[in-house]
Amino acid sequence: MSDELFSGTMAEMDLVERHILMLKATQENQPVGIIRLSEITGIPRHKVRYSLRLLERDGLILATQEGAVVTERYGDFMREVSDRLDSIQARADEIRVRL
Repeated sequence: MSDELFSGTMAEMDLVERHILMLKATQENQPVGIIRLSEITGIPRHKVRYSLRLLERDGLILATQEGAVVTERYGDFMREVSDRLDSIQARADEIRVRL
């Protein structure tokens, strides 16, 4: 079977995982800058910068002079992500049953 069938799905999951990691690290270390987030997570600075830009665009973090901080949307967003991951897992289980 070709890896191409799942390559897009796995790339999306990797990106979601990175964004969640950025949010958690920001929440636990706020205010925190790009260099420190890179050190904490082991993710290259350019990828940290990209994730923070998207998270800021979505209103999940706020850039301050001291560094990034999470917004009040953090808790609701993390619960929503957990619910969606549960749905994805259930769907994967349904597909597996059909194998």
